[in-house]
Amino acid sequence: MQLVQEHVGSGLTLRVHALTRVTRFSRTPDGELGETREMDGRFTVEAELNGSGVLLEPGAFQYSVGQIEANVQQQQQGGFLRRAMATAGSGESAFATRFTGQGKVWTEPSRKHFVIAEMSGDPSDAMLLDDRAFYLAQDTMQLGTHTHSSISGILSGNGLRQPKLSGRGVFAVESPVPVSEIEVIELEGRQTLTVDGDLALMYSASLNVELRPLVRGMRNAMRTGEGFVYVFSGKGTVYLTPTHRTISGASL
Repeated sequence: MQLVQEHVGSGLTLRVHALTRVTRFSRTPDGELGETREMDGRFTVEAELNGSGVLLEPGAFQYSVGQIEANVQQQQQGGFLRRAMATAGSGESAFATRFTGQGKVWTEPSRKHFVIAEMSGDPSDAMLLDDRAFYLAQDTMQLGTHTHSSISGILSGNGLRQPKLSGRGVFAVESPVPVSEIEVIELEGRQTLTVDGDLALMYSASLNVELRPLVRGMRNAMRTGEGFVYVFSGKGTVYLTPTHRTISGASL
């Protein structure tokens, strides 16, 4: 494996490893057998716990080493029916697997890429995630559901609801493109951001979002060939994956 990203937090260190395979064997000048490796397109996340805990998306666990305890934790407060209704359409499970103790937790290999980041706990740090983007987070954080109040939200690819991550700690989300291809756009409240297609990996919960045709009028929309676009306004950050529709050969 090859380490491609690391983030050290308080009680939790996250590392992203690229899985490799041997492509060639050779002899070194001193007669030792050497090998040439290359990444095979799969990645895994290592969570090193030092008295902290981590919430993991159900089904992502591979193995753990050390004094690790696991239990199921609901991601939202309230009864089961309320949680099931809240998470319906958000692409996320109503539960997460919580690991605590001292040791390491490894996740299943995935062909998606991972983005590791940290939140300070300030309410302005809260992020809305694309469907199924959540992967893991420190157990000091909360994964809930944001309900769009606008009528436009009903028409969006994410439905009325989106996963919302808040609190203080380190977290990781799945991305369809490498970190190097993610474009980070800061909005200061004086401009708007218009995005063609569902290319927003995550964005600040403080932003206003609207889904509407790029041009007004059904006839004009048909003439342009453009469908609905997302329009972001206010103050906050948007993480875009503009190369999502193309095959990328870049690595983290």
